[in-house]
Amino acid sequence: MNTPGTHPGFGMTSQRTRTRMIERLREQGIVDEEVLAAIAAVPRHVFVEEALASRAYEDTALPLGYSQTISQPYVVARMIEVLRAGRELGRTLEIGAGCGYQAAVLAQLTQEVYAVERIAPLLDRARLNLRAIKELKVRLKHADGQLGLPEAAPFDSIIVAAAAARVPRALLQQLAPHGRLILPLGATTQQLALIELRPEGFVETRLDAVRFVPLLSGVE
Repeated sequence: MNTPGTHPGFGMTSQRTRTRMIERLREQGIVDEEVLAAIAAVPRHVFVEEALASRAYEDTALPLGYSQTISQPYVVARMIEVLRAGRELGRTLEIGAGCGYQAAVLAQLTQEVYAVERIAPLLDRARLNLRAIKELKVRLKHADGQLGLPEAAPFDSIIVAAAAARVPRALLQQLAPHGRLILPLGATTQQLALIELRPEGFVETRLDAVRFVPLLSGVE
């Protein structure tokens, strides 16, 4: 059986649809060319179910199973662009690795990417997907994302791919000086929130309205 990456003609088709995706992101207001190049470099069809490969480059979230989704390209680009604005990502922690797609994009922009996932079968899938595209520098761990990854802290950038009612204290404690944390906040109504650790303390900025699955505690 052919996989999405090896089906005759799929590579050419995916390249065209990837190009259209990047053009669409520009039209939607993404201006960081390095972020756009990082997204263009990652074959999103590798990270979705084979049955959904033809929709991989649409600007929509797609199901991964286990009540989880792969975020829409615009949201991935927007969150990373906000984290990068005026600086490098540096040591980066992703909460909610899912299928590994966002970690792969982050790995195009920094040498140090750590990603945690609470659902073991999804983490296994992320590991296989990253191996398939030969992206081996992402360090994955099966862990409760609300607790962060204290053994690798502090982090210059933290990106959370699930919505929390409030910012987990552990993540704030793991930010480096001048570090940035971006996450969706809220339950029924969610907004992206950027938290910056400045000399005077934590500063929060509210951004776009979004819709994410909830940030849950524990592992499974």
